[in-house]
Amino acid sequence: MQLPTSPMEGNNRDHNDSSHSQLDNEDRLSALTDDILLSILGRVSSLVATRTSVLSTRWRHLPWLLPELSIDVQDFLSAPYADLVEANDMEQAMVSLSKATRSLLDKQQRGSTISSLRLNLYLINTFLCEVGPLLGDAIDSGLLKDLDLGILDETKTLDRRDEEMQQRAQDIDVFFTTYPSVLHYLTKLFLKNVGFDKLDMHHVLFDCCKQLKHLTLYHCDTGSYSVFKIDAPDSKLCVLEIEKCRFLRIDLVCLPKLEKFFCESWISQCAPLTFGFVPSLGQLELSCGSVCEEDIFKLSELLHGVTSIHTLSLDFQGEALWLQPEMEELRTAFSKLRKLYVRCIFVEFDILWTTAFLVAAPSVEMLHIEVWEHTCDLGEARPASYLDRSPKWEMHLDSSSENKFLKELEFAGFKSLEQQFTFIRSMLERSPNLQKIVLRDDEQCADCGALEAPRLSRFPRKEEQEVVVKRIRDGMFSPEINFHG
Repeated sequence: MQLPTSPMEGNNRDHNDSSHSQLDNEDRLSALTDDILLSILGRVSSLVATRTSVLSTRWRHLPWLLPELSIDVQDFLSAPYADLVEANDMEQAMVSLSKATRSLLDKQQRGSTISSLRLNLYLINTFLCEVGPLLGDAIDSGLLKDLDLGILDETKTLDRRDEEMQQRAQDIDVFFTTYPSVLHYLTKLFLKNVGFDKLDMHHVLFDCCKQLKHLTLYHCDTGSYSVFKIDAPDSKLCVLEIEKCRFLRIDLVCLPKLEKFFCESWISQCAPLTFGFVPSLGQLELSCGSVCEEDIFKLSELLHGVTSIHTLSLDFQGEALWLQPEMEELRTAFSKLRKLYVRCIFVEFDILWTTAFLVAAPSVEMLHIEVWEHTCDLGEARPASYLDRSPKWEMHLDSSSENKFLKELEFAGFKSLEQQFTFIRSMLERSPNLQKIVLRDDEQCADCGALEAPRLSRFPRKEEQEVVVKRIRDGMFSPEINFHG
């Protein structure tokens, strides 16, 4: 006869079963080969990967076998991470980063070479003197192949005085001069709040950085309202990102390998760019809110001589349109255009004018339209410096023109407004092969959510979507229509 189990015995049995199950799971995980475990660890930061080494002796050696490392100083900040980081917190984070870098680059522990190292740090000279020799030695010994370096700054861009930005440039120049291997083996570089007024920015970034493939400049310049010319026929640069910099204009005289260019928030009252020899340029992103009535230009003039663009993104940030109306003038620049993104058009604008781009680019296969409607940007919440956003565009389009290659239309910020239905119907009428329409709601905005009475979304509810589909198709068209709320 079996005696009834006491509650305590039942609890112990459950605990033992759980322990055995946990051990079995751990054993199954530990039984995996090194390459599979390294693939798992490669998906997390090197800090997390290093912490897993204390789980068991089976895992202890794995972080030093990872071919790709990612060491980010922000991972060492005390949680939760705040927008404003105190100087003492940055110093403590750099202490931890220096220790982690020394450990992971230790040649005695390394079981393999490092194919790439992503290193984000703060510009604090005391610690650069520690990290610099580690990087230089790893590069000179052949342990490290590619370096992705980010020099961060937690100070807001408008809070940095010109003198401070210039000093940051001097510190960076000293760092690169002291450890030349770091400069010569850079493949990716991110700089923020750096003023090259007294240094040759072109020489540092293009003459010295022989292996540089990806460059991001955030609030950097060679002096306010300066013209920055890039003439680097031997450069390997593939990606160039310019964000919130104070250049009057950027002249890309020669960058033969450049494939992607991103320019955001320029200050000039004319075209912010000129293109020279950029035969590989395929992706172009322009993003800016208008700041001046004269802040409009002809896209055809900006793209003069450029014929290889296949993906174009224009982001108006909810402000006035900074392009003059054009159609035929853009045909040469748009000859290979396949994907077109027109983002953040103020919701009250008539968007039928975007059809002009399809006239200029009859080979476009995918069109993405995104409208802008934010509670935080209306009424009293709207900055006083913003201009009247009334569009000045008047397009006279040939109703018989067709775009036979357009297959997909994606509409973000759809609100079931009459003008939006008119636009979609126009696309269907002009595009006989339009097979798929994707309707998306607005992305969540933290500023809008913080207001007391945020505007309710007018994206169609599930019970309303069938009506929307019928209105779009109208018994004449049959595209696939998907909703993403």
